[in-house]
Amino acid sequence: MAAPGSAIKHTFSSLVKQKPPKTSPTKSRGTMAVSMKEVDPVFQAAGQKDGLEIWRIEKLQVVPVPKESHGKFFTGDSYVILKTTALKNGSFRHDIHYWLGKNTSQDEAGTAAIKTVELDAALGGRAVQYREVQGNETEKFLSYFKPCIIPEEGGVASGFRHTEVNEREHQTRLFVCRGKHTVHVKEVPFARSSLNHDDIFILDTKSKIFQFNGSNSSIQERAKALEVVQYLKDTNHDGKCEVAAVEDGKLMADADAGEFWALFGGFAPLPRKPFSELNGKDSASTSKLLCVNKGQTAPIDSEILTRELLDSTKCYLLDCGSEIYAWMGRETTLEERKRAGSAAEELLREGNRSRSHIIRLMEGFETVIFRSKFDKWPKKADAVVSDESRGKVAALLKRQGFNFKSPAKAAPVKQEPQPQIDCTGNLQVWRVNGSEKTFLSFSEQCKFYSGDCYIFQYTYPGENGDECLIGTWFGKKSVQEERSAATSLADKMIESLKFQAVLVRVYEGKEPIEFFPIFQNLVIYKGGTSTGYKKFISEKGIEDDTYSESGVALFRVQGSGPENMQAIQVDTAASSLNSSYCYILHDGDTVFTWIGNLSSSMDQELAERQLDVIKPNLQSRLLKEGSEYDQFWKLLGVKSEYSSQKIVRDQESDPHLFACTFSKGVLKVREIFNFTQDDLMTEDIFILDCRSCVFVWVGQRVDTKIRAQALNIGEKFLELDILMENVSRETPLYVITEGSEPQYFTRFFTWDFAKSAMHGNSFERRLSIVKDGVKPRADKPKRRPTTSAHTGRSSVPDKSQRSRSMSFSPDRVRVRGRSPAFNALAANFENPNARNLSTPPPVVRKQLPKSVSPDSSKPPPRTASIAAISASLERPKATLIPKSIKANPEANKPQTEASKPKPETNAKEINPTNDNPAATPTVQEDVKESQAEGEEGLLVYPYDRLRTSSTNPATDIDVTRHICRQQSSEKGLE
Repeated sequence: MAAPGSAIKHTFSSLVKQKPPKTSPTKSRGTMAVSMKEVDPVFQAAGQKDGLEIWRIEKLQVVPVPKESHGKFFTGDSYVILKTTALKNGSFRHDIHYWLGKNTSQDEAGTAAIKTVELDAALGGRAVQYREVQGNETEKFLSYFKPCIIPEEGGVASGFRHTEVNEREHQTRLFVCRGKHTVHVKEVPFARSSLNHDDIFILDTKSKIFQFNGSNSSIQERAKALEVVQYLKDTNHDGKCEVAAVEDGKLMADADAGEFWALFGGFAPLPRKPFSELNGKDSASTSKLLCVNKGQTAPIDSEILTRELLDSTKCYLLDCGSEIYAWMGRETTLEERKRAGSAAEELLREGNRSRSHIIRLMEGFETVIFRSKFDKWPKKADAVVSDESRGKVAALLKRQGFNFKSPAKAAPVKQEPQPQIDCTGNLQVWRVNGSEKTFLSFSEQCKFYSGDCYIFQYTYPGENGDECLIGTWFGKKSVQEERSAATSLADKMIESLKFQAVLVRVYEGKEPIEFFPIFQNLVIYKGGTSTGYKKFISEKGIEDDTYSESGVALFRVQGSGPENMQAIQVDTAASSLNSSYCYILHDGDTVFTWIGNLSSSMDQELAERQLDVIKPNLQSRLLKEGSEYDQFWKLLGVKSEYSSQKIVRDQESDPHLFACTFSKGVLKVREIFNFTQDDLMTEDIFILDCRSCVFVWVGQRVDTKIRAQALNIGEKFLELDILMENVSRETPLYVITEGSEPQYFTRFFTWDFAKSAMHGNSFERRLSIVKDGVKPRADKPKRRPTTSAHTGRSSVPDKSQRSRSMSFSPDRVRVRGRSPAFNALAANFENPNARNLSTPPPVVRKQLPKSVSPDSSKPPPRTASIAAISASLERPKATLIPKSIKANPEANKPQTEASKPKPETNAKEINPTNDNPAATPTVQEDVKESQAEGEEGLLVYPYDRLRTSSTNPATDIDVTRHICRQQSSEKGLE
């Protein structure tokens, strides 16, 4: 019987010699010539939804395969497989594979190849097409049918003798498994001569499944082979049979080994495989480019392959040894593309290279690997022609009498909100000065300078207890010496925590979405205060532009809510303005708030809040875009044009997982398609690329020297730009150790925390699951709801619920997880010189005349206080009864640092306020403490009497001072 390859030549040749039909097809850029006879109407609804679609060639016709039979292939058949992937940008990606069984007929193989081209035409010519031969499938194809495919003997009666599938009695079968990340399974004769020291073998008997591990096989290969054992156990034995692992070299002393060798007639030494057999694919030293003209190939002489060598009116072959790429220009006809496919098949036959793959590509839809073969391939533009091309195909078929549906636009994938990191944790920040770090007090830890580097440590409630994130933040103008020092200091902190924490490297302007909720209110100033920055500008003679409160400064306000807002100092120029944002401009005590016409009410509220941080207690002039004062433009230098487009950060793309090897400073990666958690091997390092950020996952069994290079590996990955997306080298980079995976990493998987908590190497873990039949639990522990750091409420409240207490002031003690009532009552213990931050903007704030600064020695207006305490106390809490608090005799006096009351310390919540993190004061909200205070004789009031609308209010509470006073006390608080 002829090989599948010869069948394709015969069928292609007969088709390309046919005269074109009388119907003159339309030809345009991006659209191939299509006639009624050249596109099978069975493909009319193909590729319009995410998932797999499979057709089998039966009597030279394309017949759909039921979904329940997907993954079941017969050696005597040919198949066409379409994988449609819905991308996050709302488009579809199509991959077409035609699979040829080893016993398929010539006509069926040729028909599968032809129908693949037709299917691509129906999809608008945007699919990548792969030729798959049984036993040598691509890893992408095998990833659709994890853990493996095991073709059955037989097939439909189409030009050869049909073989019936034997279903009468279980037959003992021997399989060889190869592959560290994707398993290639092949049935071999049940004989000792089939065994060797380099591969994994699975012997499937009636009552027991043996896995024989060659002595030269790796731990990862053995673990992957166990997935095939699990598949055979479930498929052939209904999950009920024994499983045994046999190690190469163990003789009759091991019971399972003795039983295994007895099935082969006894033990005997195994021969070693020659190197030619170990090499699974054909190889070539260099890539050769050939032009296809009327079915004939002609080499193109060029020392360097460039994009300019490819002409849109021609087809080309790129021979890379293990793969042959057929590149088809947009303006080529279907006939020319068929001839290119025939030429690729002929090239394989001439070189006797049955293991090589043929991959057909349309101009504009080249794969990353293909583009990497060329020098400086231009940036890939978004393909906008494909939907138009498919529409033209649909219109043509409708005119020819087929009910072809118009191309359905891909529904944009609904972006589920990314899980915000829990903001009820403990934050500590250090500024890097030279080679040392200086701890920042609470009032300074949310004030960054672009010329400095910072280290932060954030501990928060996670999926399985407390989680820790340690990060470095590099300002745009920070010096390299301090960046290196920050990296080294952060590495030492990670090491001191036994690698249990996540490490993140962040550059200014490239902050990940998890960064801002940690700081909640971040202000980034120009200039710097570190010794390294000061030394640098002094040596270079650069003018120091460090922010000055008395100078002129312009801030852009941005964010999504009170728990995520930033003020970024920008150049004091009109070109820095943007209609989509609000800005704060000040010249000493003169303050303007500029409202862009495209800004939202939330943007305006955030600008109002940022005034409390940048210029507290000062009147700001509100300016709407288009109604600015001359003084405003004078401060900005000169009036000029500015943007109205909102600043768009790098958007998260569809994730890609890569397995990494790093040796002698050289990084090699291999993509894992359709990845799952089981693909993460504890002995390896993997990189998850989401474009907006990159995660480096380090297994527990990785060598310590390689583990120390994890951040360097991530930087090398960004430098290589594997996906050729012009990714920035300042992309946020995470280093995650196995067992400490945060939710913003696990969300890309169907994650089982029990798996990452297992002991042993990858093979031992998988064997314990397969052999004992005990699978790790799939249910995830319930995550503690994300709460506001100031109010204790879940997530970001709506506008009606927001209060000024949620904003931040540099002098305000930041207590995470406090209740609203406690928040209001504890306001007295804060700095009375600061603006009353518990009043909700903008209504209450406007009750105070803007031109008059509030007198810190006098109580704030009664109406504002009542509104604040009403907002916090009128939310009923059935189980809580507020208790009055002892008044401080010094409460009416302006407090100095020395006279401020010292709140009690909560061991569970430590918020640094000085250079000693161990001695950090916080407010204690413990029920037992409250009960202890109640026993000291303090008055207890029913909840109803504490409401401001109560008909019988508590007379001992002065709502204008937010303190409880015991008027009958012997201390005489008045």
